[in-house]
Amino acid sequence: MTDFPSRTLRIGTRSSPMALAQVEIVSGLLRKIEPELNIEVVPVTTEADKWQGDLAQLGGKGLFVREIDTMLQRGQVDMAVHCVKDVPGDVPMPKGLIFAAYLPRDDVRDVLLFPEGSDMQTLDDLPPGASVATSAVRRKAQIGRVRPDLNVVRVRGLVGTRVDKLDGKKPIDHKLDAMILAMSGLERLGIMERARQVFTVDEMLPAVGAGALGLECRKDDDAVAHLLQQLNHEKTMTEITAERVMLHGLRGHCNSPIAGYCVTEADGQLSLRGMVFSRDGSKFVNAHDWGESMNDPAVLGSRVCAELLRQGARDIIEGIPH
Repeated sequence: MTDFPSRTLRIGTRSSPMALAQVEIVSGLLRKIEPELNIEVVPVTTEADKWQGDLAQLGGKGLFVREIDTMLQRGQVDMAVHCVKDVPGDVPMPKGLIFAAYLPRDDVRDVLLFPEGSDMQTLDDLPPGASVATSAVRRKAQIGRVRPDLNVVRVRGLVGTRVDKLDGKKPIDHKLDAMILAMSGLERLGIMERARQVFTVDEMLPAVGAGALGLECRKDDDAVAHLLQQLNHEKTMTEITAERVMLHGLRGHCNSPIAGYCVTEADGQLSLRGMVFSRDGSKFVNAHDWGESMNDPAVLGSRVCAELLRQGARDIIEGIPH
């Protein structure tokens, strides 16, 4: 069926430690299927990785994936590993590319970290005016709902570098009192012990595609597609489909404060929650629905999207005041 392992599989990835750790995980899984597989990792430092300013000015988080997608389209690499939350929802898939597989989802929760030596444990411990660092508008908006008195500052960059800034080991404009990061990121970097408060998904609804890795290849590359499909986690693919259909319907891009999380209930029924926030968190809309008899993820995503739009999500995304 396939011409593996005679051919080398070239994996395109961002060059960050996190992205390389993710490729290592994928490579290990692929070698279980094809023990003789020859893998070549092709790291790319994307324009977004080099840019220290606001990503919105460059064109959003989609830039992290765009350069690698172009290499894939040109045949310079055979597959890519993407964090699904970085894949834009307001544009169609790049021509000729597909997600052949999604890996089982990691922990989707967000966590609060404090500087080394701090005895604070939760958001409630922070005094008014304290500085909380995050790179996500979605997190900023949700913090603003419960603690509008806090000063939320944007800190981007590699996760390890961000933690060093929190600890005062790397220069930063002003002192940070706390930081919000993804639990899955801490897990992949092996620094789980830094998490103090773990937010429930009710306290901090995750980003669409949070904690999930997507394996992308060319649609017409049957050998690679077949290889990757053997790693696909059906439940994750179904849940991601519901979330991304909702995001696409909202025309949500990576700078839109949109959160969405689908789970499969114990009885197999899908449940999807979606939220859209103003940037400061002062306005938000919220919708929650369940799969009907067909339990079709795309239908569920469309229904939650329609309910959010009915409540005024479009104006909130566009920043139109009421």
